[in-house]
Amino acid sequence: MKTDRRRLTAAWGMVLLAALTGWTPGPPAAAVFAAQAGGPDFQVADRELSHPLRIIVYGDMRFTGAPQKSEDNPTNPKVRRWLVDKIAAEKPDAVLLSGDVPWRGGQASDYQVYVAETKVWRDERLRVYPALGNHEFSGGSEQQCLENWWNTFPELRNRRWYSVQLGSSIYVINLDSDSSLLPGSEQIGWLRDQLAHLPPTVRFVFFNLHHPPVVDVQPNGDASHNGRPNEKALAEFLAQAPQKSRVSFVVTAGHVHNYERFFQDGIIYLVSGGGGAKPYVIVRGPQDLYHDNAFPNYHYVKMVESGDKLLATMVRVADPNASTPSWEEKDHFEIPAAASVPGKAAGAGAQP
Repeated sequence: MKTDRRRLTAAWGMVLLAALTGWTPGPPAAAVFAAQAGGPDFQVADRELSHPLRIIVYGDMRFTGAPQKSEDNPTNPKVRRWLVDKIAAEKPDAVLLSGDVPWRGGQASDYQVYVAETKVWRDERLRVYPALGNHEFSGGSEQQCLENWWNTFPELRNRRWYSVQLGSSIYVINLDSDSSLLPGSEQIGWLRDQLAHLPPTVRFVFFNLHHPPVVDVQPNGDASHNGRPNEKALAEFLAQAPQKSRVSFVVTAGHVHNYERFFQDGIIYLVSGGGGAKPYVIVRGPQDLYHDNAFPNYHYVKMVESGDKLLATMVRVADPNASTPSWEEKDHFEIPAAASVPGKAAGAGAQP
């Protein structure tokens, strides 16, 4: 998968797809395959990015054309479309999707809805970097589900996890929480190698995945939403990673259809699962730095590079029942570059 021949084959495949269909893949032409071993799978030059650089993270959209049933709506199509259009208007340099892009990953028709509803993203030439969620593997065999995923995101073919360098200062590592993240796993070995080869100019590393490593534990919640050993092992790995002393780690996840923010072991952990899927009520624990109990939290998180820090804002749908969208900025916090903050005392931020 690292050979030059395979890179060229994939690149020509994307060119042919664009020529035949007019469809632009997630990372546009400015994102090229990296050549060095241990380096990023995709890379975007500083000159191709906005100044200041802007990143949006969110997940759990559940794009589908399936009929909505009043007793168990899998997703809110109206709000889902509002969020897509609002994100396009933000004109971010990268959109990190934390999984559950389709409702049923085994149904190609659900991905067709994603392509149709996100046309505005391609019109704006947004770079979209998705991570696999559990719904990517629903409604079909694993082989068929992955084929639908790779047909929708052809630049990712044969990759279940991958990395992106955005300019000189931002590095994104998209992980697959449907695969093992336990010590000794193939994915952790790859992750260790990625961190060992971080360019010296990188100041922030994003780890984007579906199942959250840190989460509000619910007294009667199911094991999947209360945090699994697979992702807890990732948190333990990151806490011990030597690179944490010189770069700031930001972990973004979904799965829980709400918003949560934590600061643990010098690392920011976000749960941003408000992309349109059926909302999930939570009881917030004392470690959750977001204290507002308004519900539901259909939202996305915007991060803007500002000097030696990232300025982050949670942007929320004010009234999901309205006929037209209105927005409110609820959570505000800063993520300083590691070298700028003694002791890494980051992440407290302002509260709503």
